[in-house]
Amino acid sequence: MTFTFVWDAPGMASVREYYEKATRDLAAPFAIVDMAAFRDNAADIGRRAAGTPVRVVSKSIRCRHLLREALAMPGFTGIMAFTLPEALWLAGGDGGALSDDILVAYPTADSRALAELAADAQASERITVMVDGTAHLDMIAAAAPDPRRPVKVCIDVDTSWQPLGPRTRIGAHRSPVRTPEQAAALARSIAARPGLRLDGVMAYEAQIAGVGDAPPGRPLYGRALRWVQHRSRMELARRRAAIVRAVRDVADLRFVNGGGTGSVHTTRRERAVTEVAAGSGFYHPRLFDHYTGFSGRPAALFALPVVRRPGRGTATVLGGGYVASGAPDTARLPQPYLPSGLSFSAAEGAGEVQTPLLGAAADSLAVGDLVWMRHAKAGELCERFSHLHLVDGPDPGDVTAAETYRARGRAFL
Repeated sequence: MTFTFVWDAPGMASVREYYEKATRDLAAPFAIVDMAAFRDNAADIGRRAAGTPVRVVSKSIRCRHLLREALAMPGFTGIMAFTLPEALWLAGGDGGALSDDILVAYPTADSRALAELAADAQASERITVMVDGTAHLDMIAAAAPDPRRPVKVCIDVDTSWQPLGPRTRIGAHRSPVRTPEQAAALARSIAARPGLRLDGVMAYEAQIAGVGDAPPGRPLYGRALRWVQHRSRMELARRRAAIVRAVRDVADLRFVNGGGTGSVHTTRRERAVTEVAAGSGFYHPRLFDHYTGFSGRPAALFALPVVRRPGRGTATVLGGGYVASGAPDTARLPQPYLPSGLSFSAAEGAGEVQTPLLGAAADSLAVGDLVWMRHAKAGELCERFSHLHLVDGPDPGDVTAAETYRARGRAFL
């Protein structure tokens, strides 16, 4: 059975009216987060985790206030950051520490940030950096040579499914560490360096967690995709357990991290996994609409004003060219959401300064009206807006503004 998002409101027109009443004092363009949907999505992630701790992925939220909201909910603990400078900021910086347990999900080549980490006793206890080879170990040791304050590291493991060898890789190109032997060898290299301390293992199965298994209008492809994901999941569970055993023979591990929004409910079943991660599921962007294992409500939206009516069946909005990262295709475009029935012009798409939208629904729009859009990916929306307006009721008084990273001048990538 395929699940899709369900609203408590009687219809999408009512949802649109609710948002427009709540935000009538705001000048578009602006972005909102529906806090009821945010909380419902968080509760669903927690339910699927079934008691396994969930680490909150900051790149999918990019707002200190909402990271704090997520961490205050039952079942969520620790942050998965995307750069070391971001982790240092979240571990202290302006606004104070958000967490005393921050894992940087990607390796760093920032020697200045590594030196800052090693020089700060509090940060070095709170932050764990990612490694997948001795080049990373050498860089950390050179930037942070003091063995009295070791840098905590986590081994990143390749999770791709390779049924016929490396030429048939299904999954992300990440770590070169794939086998128990390779992981144990890297663990021994870490243990041999007094300035480093092995803290954990991470294995993120992108081909399962980040790929919807019920693509609309493609039932046969969806069936094949589910088969591939099932086989990949079974292979990874065995290999991940063997890797963890091999690494534990070398050193103790504080955590073993796996999963993502799309695989929380399956990854948490593995005995080797001590925690899962989730981030996109809080906002539920459009790329997460088509999964069989869970449903969610769109929580993060942005509103664009209609600035032209070029002709019948066409309304032009200001801006809109907020294309998400990843392999270039139409799935990376934002989605015209409310009113329903609008689509992009094939000749123009989503534009830098203006975007024509086509469809019968355009004739119901006048200059100054709003079109509500959904971003394809979660946190990238926050690189476009300085604030997220948190809608927690139907009136303007129920809306508060929360600063994104951008508002604080924090451009980490």
